[in-house]
Amino acid sequence: MRIAIITVSDSVSRGLREDLSGAALRKRCEELGWQIAAAEILADDIVSIRDSLIRISDSGIADIVLTTGGTGLGPRDVTPEATAAASARLVPGLGERMREVGGRGFARAYLSRAIAAVRASTLIVNLPGSPKGAVESLHAVEDLLPHAVEILHGARHD
Repeated sequence: MRIAIITVSDSVSRGLREDLSGAALRKRCEELGWQIAAAEILADDIVSIRDSLIRISDSGIADIVLTTGGTGLGPRDVTPEATAAASARLVPGLGERMREVGGRGFARAYLSRAIAAVRASTLIVNLPGSPKGAVESLHAVEDLLPHAVEILHGARHD
């Protein structure tokens, strides 16, 4: 599978912090044998995030876009809104599963507003901004993603 990773963080985009979450996701995806097709770092800006999701999805360069960051309750956390604005359909079960699995060991996981959605034939999945939270949330759904991509590309539900 071809993966695009978008790190959403004001401080990382300004060069004030290292992109640990994007690097952790890249490592996990490569361990799974998935190809990193693109990687970007964006500020917490709804228009920039939305436009990047649209551009990547419509280009067809990635089967899945993983975002990391901007899913909390802070005033600049707008990744779910940008994702919803860029998408045609929501996939609520993925966000539910990430919160359910994460909440078993860390009750604050239920505060995540992460969503998953579809644009064109690309699946967009929001993940938390911490490296541990991002990888653990991906782990909660990674077994579902190959089948989701197959369905988006025209396979049947067998």
